[in-house]
Order: sequence, then structure tokens, then C-alpha cells
Amino acid sequence: QKARAYTAPMMNPPLLALQTAKWATRTQFFILGGAAGAWGAHIPSVKAHYAISEGGLALALLVAAVGAVFSLVKAGSLVSTLGARRVSQCTAPLLALALALALATPYFAVLLVAMLFFGAGAALFDVAINAEGAYIEERTGRKVMSGFHGMFSLGGMAGAGLMAYLIHAGISPLAQLLWTSVAIISAAFGASLFMLPAQPKAADLPSGYQFPRGVLALLGLLAALGMLAEGAMYDWSVLYMRQETGALPALAALGYASFSGAMAATRFVGDWLRTHLSPAHLLSGSAVLAALAMAVVLLERQPTVALLGFALVGVGFANIVPILFMAASRVPGVAPSSAIASVSSVGFLGFVAGPPLIGAIAQAASLSWALSAVVVGAVLIAWLALRLPKP
Repeated sequence: QKARAYTAPMMNPPLLALQTAKWATRTQFFILGGAAGAWGAHIPSVKAHYAISEGGLALALLVAAVGAVFSLVKAGSLVSTLGARRVSQCTAPLLALALALALATPYFAVLLVAMLFFGAGAALFDVAINAEGAYIEERTGRKVMSGFHGMFSLGGMAGAGLMAYLIHAGISPLAQLLWTSVAIISAAFGASLFMLPAQPKAADLPSGYQFPRGVLALLGLLAALGMLAEGAMYDWSVLYMRQETGALPALAALGYASFSGAMAATRFVGDWLRTHLSPAHLLSGSAVLAALAMAVVLLERQPTVALLGFALVGVGFANIVPILFMAASRVPGVAPSSAIASVSSVGFLGFVAGPPLIGAIAQAASLSWALSAVVVGAVLIAWLALRLPKP
């Protein structure tokens, strides 16, 4: 009877359960970021291991996008039905398996399968923990979503930084990813035990996939532009440092860590900024900063300038996704998990489909020209943010 009571939906979770769930959710965001950082740091390793061009790498990233999109169609209903805890328990092993397979064989087809799992697992895991975060913010009445996303960025910095250290220490990339996979499974399952049980499902709110229309479409477009830039940093910043600036491997691996670390620091003050600034002005001003910083990086092509510029891009894009996901969770007439999945489905297209597009442009022209898409995306965010409806 106690087990049934613990796993049943909570209409009004006690304060202790909410506080415990808040720390568990922070841990899950950190784990997802760590997985992203570990993969991002090993993009050059994957490229060298399979002896593929930017076009081949773009294909692998496109497969990840396909896995993400298909899983997002069911993400809202799965999270509403099973709860964020159970979904996170099922999807963390997918992430771990994908990382373990990425360098395990010489066969490019295996990499494509791994990317399919990685995209699907990351998307489902992302919707689950964002739905949990939105619910916690709603029930506690305190802004916490930016802090949660700060943990994702901190995890990305830690993952990329640890990989950079291990590369410098001479540890093989395969061993690094195998041990990272073990850590992901262990930590994610342990944290999930302290998440909230399945949240109550409102009978009058649709929980299936909601095709983005109206406000959801605008939020999704903004999310896609912001996550395109984040995905570009995640997948191409290390390679940009190596190829375009001539940085040594250990220094190049810090490219994503610089971006992710600055993003994390800014997100940890993001909840304060969200309290004192309107979403439209915060989004627009941040996007202008990101556009200017990225333009300088692409023009100068110096390692130190790139590291500083990537950090400022991280500051500029830090609060875009937290603001948009919280706005989605409050759209009237739609279950929060479904609204987040709807916006995330469009946004995730930018996160995982944008980098393959950048890879295709890099193949045809150069990586510097391809990354100018980040500047264009930031300018569009600055313009579209001013058209958001007032909260």
C-alpha cells in the first residue's frame, strides 16, 4: 500500500518532496549536459576514427535528428502517462548505449545506429526533466527553470573539460566513452528515485502531440533558432578551434567547455533576470550580444579570441530555452508536457538538424562560413522576441 501511494500521482506534493525532487532534477539536467559535453568533445575523435568528411559527420548528426523528431511525437503523452521519473529511467540507458557504441566498432553503420539512439534518448529525457522542472516551478511559486538549465550547461562544461583532461592524459577515446556510459546509467537511475511520482493528468487537457500553432509555433521557432546555435557550439566548436584557428587538441577541446561554462554561470542568475526583466527584452538583448560575439570569432580566427567569443555567445543564449519552455508550459488549453514537447520538437530540429546543415555548408564552402548561421539566427531571435505576447 505504501508503494502504491508513493508511485501514484501527487495532487499537492509536500514541501520536502518538492525540495528533494528539485535537487534530483538538477542532477538529471547535469547528466544530460555531461553526455552532450562528452560527445561534443569527441567529434574530432569520431571523424578520425571513421575517416569521414564533414559531409559524413553531417549525415550521422542528421540521423540523430530523425531519432529525436520521432520520439518527440510521443514524448508528451509518454510523460503525461508514465511520469517524468519513469521516462528518465528508460531513456538514460539509450544515451549511455549510444555513447558506448560511437567508437566501439570500425563500421560507420554502427555509428548511425548509435546516433539514432542518442537523438531519441536525449529528446525524451529532455522533455521529461523539463516537464518536471516546470511542475516544480509552478508548485513552489519560485522561478527555478533557468537554474535547471544552468545545471545542463555545467554538465556540458564538466563533460567536455573532463574529456579534454583525459585526452591530454593519453586515455583512449573509446575507454573514455565506455566509462562515461557507465556513469550516466548509474547516476541517472539514482537521481530518478528522488523525482516526483507521475504528476496528475488533467482530464480536460489534451496530452497527445500538439502540432505547433499560434503562440506554440512562435515559441517553437524561437527555440529552434536558439537551439541551432547551441547545437552548433556543441557539435562544431571543437572542430572550429582545430581547423580554423590551429589550436592544439587539448586547447581545442575547451571550445565547447568555454561556451557551456559561460552559459551555466549566466543561467544561474537567469531566474533573477527573469524576475526583473520582461521575457521579450531579455531575449532580444541577449541575442544581440550573441550575434556580435560570434561575428568577432569568425572574423578574427584566433584561439584566445574564439574561447572568449564562445563564452559571450554562451551568455547571450543562456536564458532563451528556459524562458521559452516555461512560456510553453503555461499556454492555455494544453497539458504542460505536451506543450513543452511541441515547442521542443521544433526547437530540437534546430539543435540536431542545424548542425548537419552547418556540416553541409562547411563541406561546400568552409566551417567559418557555415557557423555564420549562428549570427543570422541570433539576429532573427532579437527581432522575433519583440513579437512575443505579453505574459
